Amino acid sequence: MTRHTHADRPAPPDRLVPDVVASGLRVLFCGINPGLMTAVTGHHFARPGNRFWPVLHLSGFTPRQLKPSEQEELLSYGLGITNVVARATARADELSAEEYREGGRLLEEKVARLTPRWLAVVGVTAYRSAFGEPKARIGPQERTIGGARVWALPNPSGLNAHWTAATMAEEYARLREAAATTP
Repeated sequence: MTRHTHADRPAPPDRLVPDVVASGLRVLFCGINPGLMTAVTGHHFARPGNRFWPVLHLSGFTPRQLKPSEQEELLSYGLGITNVVARATARADELSAEEYREGGRLLEEKVARLTPRWLAVVGVTAYRSAFGEPKARIGPQERTIGGARVWALPNPSGLNAHWTAATMAEEYARLREAAATTP
């Protein structure tokens, strides 16, 4: 007998994962796009190998490690989650350059409407693609998007072997400290 997990099931192509947002957040985290498990569950960064939730806690953004199903609790900490591209895929490399550019345009409108202090794009490659910044590096960026300061963070996907949970947490903590001192 073969057991199937949520990740084995194809996500409905029209299933949109709701943003976890409010006006005036300290930090709006922006993933690349929903993975298939996220699309099935409706919870951001839902794949068990994804390190977003552990890194968020290790960096001091949350007092304990939240589960994806507790994502709404982020709002109580002045944090939120959205994505560059709404379409769910198994891997981010399935997205087209046009999807990234259009996602960047829509994200800029969303950020202008929500007015977070910081937009944290989780994946420097996604930031480069969505905003035409081919030389961008991890860390704070010169530009603003929709009036928010921008920080490119390492992608917490388990596929990103260049960063450990500990080194990612250090970078996320740099953003947390900047967000605490930014008026």
